[in-house]
Amino acid sequence: MLAIIAISVYCYRRKSRQAEREYERVRHQLESLEESVRDRCKRNLMIEMEDQTNDLNEAGIPFLDYKTYTDRVFFLPSKDGENDVMVTGKLDIPEARRHTVEQALNQFSNLLNSKPFLISFIHTLEGQRDFNARVKVYFASLLTVALHGKLEYYTDIMRTLLLELMEQYVAKNPKLMLRRSETVVERMLCNWMSICLYQFLKDSAGEPLYKLFKAIKHQVEKGPVDAALKKAKYTLNDTGLLGDDVEYSVLTLQVLVQGEGPDVVPVKVLSCDTISQVKEKVIEQAFRNVPYSQRPKADSVLLEWRPGSTGQILSDLDLTSQKDGRWKRMNTLAHYNVRDNATLVLSKVLHLQQPEEHHQDPMDERNALLEDNKVWHLVRSADEVEEVKSKGGSMKEKAKAITEIYLTRLLSVKGTLQQFVDNFFRSVLCSSAVVPPAVKYFFDFLDEQGEKHENVDEETIHIWKTNSLPLRFWVNILKNPHFIFDIHVHEVVDASLSVIAQTFMDACTKSDHKLSRDSPSNKLLYAKEISTYKKMVDDYYKGIKQMVSVSDQDMNTYLAEISRAHTDKLNTQVALHQLYQYASKYYDEIINALDEDPATQNKQLTLRLQQIAAALEHKVTDL
Repeated sequence: MLAIIAISVYCYRRKSRQAEREYERVRHQLESLEESVRDRCKRNLMIEMEDQTNDLNEAGIPFLDYKTYTDRVFFLPSKDGENDVMVTGKLDIPEARRHTVEQALNQFSNLLNSKPFLISFIHTLEGQRDFNARVKVYFASLLTVALHGKLEYYTDIMRTLLLELMEQYVAKNPKLMLRRSETVVERMLCNWMSICLYQFLKDSAGEPLYKLFKAIKHQVEKGPVDAALKKAKYTLNDTGLLGDDVEYSVLTLQVLVQGEGPDVVPVKVLSCDTISQVKEKVIEQAFRNVPYSQRPKADSVLLEWRPGSTGQILSDLDLTSQKDGRWKRMNTLAHYNVRDNATLVLSKVLHLQQPEEHHQDPMDERNALLEDNKVWHLVRSADEVEEVKSKGGSMKEKAKAITEIYLTRLLSVKGTLQQFVDNFFRSVLCSSAVVPPAVKYFFDFLDEQGEKHENVDEETIHIWKTNSLPLRFWVNILKNPHFIFDIHVHEVVDASLSVIAQTFMDACTKSDHKLSRDSPSNKLLYAKEISTYKKMVDDYYKGIKQMVSVSDQDMNTYLAEISRAHTDKLNTQVALHQLYQYASKYYDEIINALDEDPATQNKQLTLRLQQIAAALEHKVTDL
């Protein structure tokens, strides 16, 4: 037995040393690989910085107004998206009943401002089986809008519910608290942070975030982007990497935009771009001073090439498209043989004046692209599968080989973007600059509660802070910059943003990840920087802890200013009407809960809800 134990210990130590050597070898390989592309990246970076700064000075940052920002943060991730009644603000109420409904909704608003009622209301709904996580998120957002006029009261409700949540988690596993949005209060906290940090985004963090987005977009569009597979030559994401070497050349088109004056707009494109991609680049350049929502969309314009006396309408799919069995290739500039310095005209679609046989309607084109899964652009994905199968070997091994071959390209893109990433991280994780009062106030609240519980250590409080701000707010904004800017985030740009967001998340965790050849590429990519970012997070939390406390009075004054400045722009009445739908659906359960709760029995809350129900939907009551 002693011999077996000794051999086991020896084998374990030997494997541990091998793992350490492997880790060091991978790290040194990455460092030497990165060193070889760093100088080139720095030269590119200076040019990119100048381009981005010039564009920014000319066009400015397209910040969304407060209402559009909150609509997107609160409701766009929901199932209904843009058509959500909370976004459109349209309620289907007969004109004859409008006055009665508005009066009843005002009474319901007053009822929600009764803390015993609201706490009981939330607890009752969360106790229902069909009140799932998605519904809780939507309900919390409705509540945020409905109570926006009294954010001090909203904050008090949130604190009360958080204290209850803490009691539950501290008794079991405190480290898991605030990790997900599985309760109403967790979503309320997310919305509260979004409200309180809007001005900070506009004043401080917005500019480096916008520059980062523009830099990624510019880098992606410098090389081929497969419109069908949503893969790019230049990206940070290995799963979104266009592995094949595509032949292409850079073209400068002279584009006349009809309705925008006689001036010709020079636009840089690639010969391998599809016609829709060219349209998007032309629109981007011609309307660069106009926010995205006010620009024409690629589907609504035509691109005409005028090589001689006659013009030719260019489109992604037409009768000239290359066919190979069931496959049809999307048309590119190279397909039409469009040369450098060619003249094109961008015009609005005029359905009545364009004969059907001359061109295909752009919307029909897009539908054809969506319906036909055999359409391809640069790479035929099915061919890749067949090629791997024919050559033998596992798909996993082949994919890993491709990743290693093109890791230099990922590193090159990373090096070019590094200063933009660092600037954004610094703007978010710098306690020596301006820290939003809400962040200091809430972090102090977490510190105070952590000290009250014996089994809550410093690491747990670190996790709470991380879950409440970086992961709940900053990662959401980083992955969805269109929540704060009037922009469009293409899938290939989103893939790179996701890698940076994951790096940000890793920086906020206390655990260390050992690297090996099997580690995800994004962890390998930022292996060198992660320790620096982790220190930034630790210093940020320590710096905030040492700041002067924000009193309840100062915080309430700050919240009252936000309420006064923005509440009248929100769809408060619509939110109240939507909230009442839950009160109506679970009416009997809510009435029973109010009757059984000692805190609500003496306030006639049941009677008030019955009166509102009678006015809104003629419910039979005991009156």
